Amino acid sequence: MILLTFFLGILANFLGYIPPGNINLTVVQLSINRGSKQTNNFIASFCLIELLLTFLIVRGAQWLSHTVKLTLYIDWVMVFLFLTLGIITWINRNKQAESHYSGGKAIKLGIIMGFMNPMQIPFWGVMGTYLISHGWIVTGWFGILIFSIGSSIGAGICLLAYSKFAGFVFKKFTLSNQLINKGIAVLFFTLAAFQLGKLIFLGFK
Repeated sequence: MILLTFFLGILANFLGYIPPGNINLTVVQLSINRGSKQTNNFIASFCLIELLLTFLIVRGAQWLSHTVKLTLYIDWVMVFLFLTLGIITWINRNKQAESHYSGGKAIKLGIIMGFMNPMQIPFWGVMGTYLISHGWIVTGWFGILIFSIGSSIGAGICLLAYSKFAGFVFKKFTLSNQLINKGIAVLFFTLAAFQLGKLIFLGFK
């Protein structure tokens, strides 16, 4: 049962980071502009925060999944976050990548993004409650810890895949930093518009 808990953590979070969002798009930017070393530093620090927050959130999964107002607030935070990231990326689209980018900066960025990841609460609020209610994971503190370690590994695997794919595409098609940054900015704006549209639609229901 512990092994199932561990592998479900890996699978759930791997799938959770496949859709484009602020974290995997940040990984793409780092991979192209800063290189693999800084990207790996970012992913490692981010996954440590992911482990901690997943443990805390899943422990209170049932309460969180029934808190409608909290979910609404998170949706508004996501609109603001995606819009801000899009604006920042667009403003800096023509800037050349720094040639000297310390590992400390990448680690700090990973920690900050780990705490500013708005998808964690609704994702684990719903997914955690679903897995617990079906009896698929161990619900004690040790079981949740194992599940959280698995989820951290799953996130790391998915983000590393994004990093490798971004590097491959950049080299294969010799795309410019400006073009990549414009594309990522457009994706951020699209995600912000989608979230805003969803909130407006729900408001009229």
